[in-house]
Amino acid sequence: MNFLLPFIAVLLGAGAAMLFKSPAANRMKLLLAFSGAFLLSSVASEFLPEIYEDGDSTMGIYLIAGVFIQIILEFFSKGAEHGHLHVSKEIQQFPYLLFSSLCLHAFLEGMPLQGHGGMVYGISIHKIPIAFIFASFLLNSTMSRWKSIAILLLFAVMSPLGSLLASEMSFFDAYMTPIKAIVAGIVLHVSTTLILESSEAHKFNLAKILVMLTGAVLGFLV
Repeated sequence: MNFLLPFIAVLLGAGAAMLFKSPAANRMKLLLAFSGAFLLSSVASEFLPEIYEDGDSTMGIYLIAGVFIQIILEFFSKGAEHGHLHVSKEIQQFPYLLFSSLCLHAFLEGMPLQGHGGMVYGISIHKIPIAFIFASFLLNSTMSRWKSIAILLLFAVMSPLGSLLASEMSFFDAYMTPIKAIVAGIVLHVSTTLILESSEAHKFNLAKILVMLTGAVLGFLV
């Protein structure tokens, strides 16, 4: 069932985009801030202790590599992982690099999720607003509705596919700790960016602080 949660989350976000117009920017920022705090809390309480328990100090290299991998992916995805994808009706050609970057990000973050409830929930919560934004981008373009749905379904299966391959192929067993460290770096970059970019000029109001504290506490408890 854990494998399906990120898939269901994408469907929820995409379905909301089909039913409703773009929500208020403040509400979207609050949801992104909540998911960022939840992710940060989950990786700190689950991934990092396991990484350094199963590995050694060299895991820091993979952690930093994950941060830079995400920076490179965001160069092609235009920051869609944290809500920077702008809707446009002027798409003349499908943005293959953007889509490939999103899919690779989703595939990588899905690989070490088996047996990690908090991270599964955190990544799933994060996927809802991202799926909403990506679906809005597609549905408001000149692309046909059915092609947009097919693309969204392909995006939705990437994290479950990463989890499934990592759990079923013994090849990945020997490399799971470095993979987990890389994914931790990816998530750390995304989550901290979400928190910082959820407010104008890095100033936090009371609502954002409460939302982030709630997300952080839930991330530790789940």
